Order: sequence, then C-alpha cells, then structure tokens
Amino acid sequence: MANLVPPFNLETAAAKVRMAEDGWNSRDPRRVSLVYTADTQWRNRAEIVTGREEVVAFLSRKWARELDYRLIKELWAYTGERIAVRFAYEWHDDSGNWFRSYGNENWQFNAEGLMARRFACINDLPITDRDRKFHWPLGRRPDDHPGLSDFGL
Repeated sequence: MANLVPPFNLETAAAKVRMAEDGWNSRDPRRVSLVYTADTQWRNRAEIVTGREEVVAFLSRKWARELDYRLIKELWAYTGERIAVRFAYEWHDDSGNWFRSYGNENWQFNAEGLMARRFACINDLPITDRDRKFHWPLGRRPDDHPGLSDFGL
C-alpha cells in the first residue's frame, strides 16, 4: 500500500477512512489521539476541541456515555490533503436506550499524514434494540460485515 500521506488517491483515502474507523472502534482515546497533530482543531457538534490532550478528554467522556459503541465510516470524497466521510454508529446510554448517530466529517491532513482539522456534524436517532444493525463483537468491524451503503444508510 502507498504511504498514507497527501495527496490522496482512492486507495489511500479509503485506507485512511478504514484506519480511522478501526481506531475509533477500539475506544482507546490515547491511541486515537496519535493520528492527530499536536495542535489539531475540531468542531464536534457544538464542541470545540484543540490539541491531543483535549481529544483524549473528549473521547474519554464520549465513550463513558456512549456504551457498546460500534462505528462504520465510508469514504465520501477526497482531494489533495482533504477527505470527507459519512458515518453511522450505534450505542446505548446507561439506561439502555439505543441510538444510531449519523454524521459527516471533513478532515484536513498535514504533509506527514496527521489530521490537523476535523469538522463533524452529527444527528442522533433513537432506535430499539431490535432496530440495531451493527452486531459484531466490540472492537474492529470484521471485513465481511456490511458497510453503510450495504445497509442503505
């Protein structure tokens, strides 16, 4: 595989998206933070996050609240040092209420392939346990598990 640095092509952009999905599905805030620049800038919903330490704090809060989190990301578009993705993830709160959260992210990378900017818009849809579609064991989504387009999401 080619080096995963800009400028991206279809293969490297898709690999970046899958690597991001795998990282987030690990639910390991320190591991995830290492793919961002030290001074990364995020807008996640209405929250502004700056720098790796804030990323770790943000993700720690997120995964303490969003239990049994399972995420699927899909490449939407790419050019130069930018990638756009769409995603959906399923999770439940501490009362057992399930949700599917849908969103879009815009990413910008530096020359070393670290993400410098991330902008995410996310909407939450309450679902029932029987409406869930993401049933793999916690962790990395298996390669043969359907993606978003396969589900029509």
